[in-house]
Amino acid sequence: MLVAVLLLLAACSSEPEATYEPQIVEVTRIVTVEAPARPREISRLDIVRERGNLVCASSRTAAGFGFLDNEGNTTGFDIDLCRAVAAAVLGDANAVEFRLTSVAERGPALQSGEVDVLSLNTTWTSSRDAQWGNFAQTMFYDGQGFMVRKDLGVSDMMELAGARVCVQQGTTSELNLQDFNNQNKLNLEVITFETSTPTSAAYEAKQCDAMTTDRSGLVSTRTGLADPSAHVILPGTISEEPLGPVVPHGDEQWYDIVKTVMAILIYAEAYGVTSTTVPDAVTGDSAVDRLFGLEGSYGQDSLGLSDTVAQDIIRAVGNYGEIYDRNLTPLGLKREGSRNALWAAAPCQECPKGGQVYAAPLR
Repeated sequence: MLVAVLLLLAACSSEPEATYEPQIVEVTRIVTVEAPARPREISRLDIVRERGNLVCASSRTAAGFGFLDNEGNTTGFDIDLCRAVAAAVLGDANAVEFRLTSVAERGPALQSGEVDVLSLNTTWTSSRDAQWGNFAQTMFYDGQGFMVRKDLGVSDMMELAGARVCVQQGTTSELNLQDFNNQNKLNLEVITFETSTPTSAAYEAKQCDAMTTDRSGLVSTRTGLADPSAHVILPGTISEEPLGPVVPHGDEQWYDIVKTVMAILIYAEAYGVTSTTVPDAVTGDSAVDRLFGLEGSYGQDSLGLSDTVAQDIIRAVGNYGEIYDRNLTPLGLKREGSRNALWAAAPCQECPKGGQVYAAPLR
């Protein structure tokens, strides 16, 4: 019996031992890491306030719009628009660096972001809007015309067939002249110059029979000629030229600020408030009180502006009409009956006709 048991145990012990393959088990450990906070993006408003001044691309040779006065100060319609922006964001209309910019330099100055605002007789076009910057508001409605010497005996632009015409390069005026010439088969001899100064000098030296640019520019040029009365600006226009300030692409807050500043200038005139009548206490007129930050709001806080920003602007530079009368009326650019008159001081029962100057509601 014992032998049988031993044989059985021996048989059992002779079986091979079971083997086990090692198993690889993947373990995924989830670790939560807190992402670093993104630094706040520096806005152009921040940059301007840190710098302490506004950089404004401007002209010094456009009488009425941007020029040096007898005391060497940069002045003009376009200049005052920049001063209004400085008053809004810095509280000081004189905190402006006016950077002399040529026609050819306008686009690059905006594209590089080296200027905060360009206010320089610049026509709003679709390609410039796409490539240069954002046009804030049309502040002057113009159109291209022609100036000739009276002794030329021409009274209509269609009588210029075969004439030599001076025009500045790189402007909408040059392109419009090409279209006008082609459409009417006038066989004009087009003579171009890089800047406005040699263009007008060539015209005065009789190197060309006519000069063409925006009508406001022709009026400005004529005032600087030796004998302004010897020259006539022909009736009519060959284009639409909406002019206004431009800001670089990429900062919607800054764009909205400049639009709002332009609207404040326009609405102050519409409501009859001038630089000497700015209210600092509630008047009972809800529109006026809202404009000047005495009740309600139209988004000043969201723009980083004080509630009473309109008070600072209008006290410093006046309303749209005051700016116009100070700079352009002396040149003979009358507003009454022109497109640069206000559309209406809303609400109105007999709204004026002809004026196109109005802005988005400040609410």
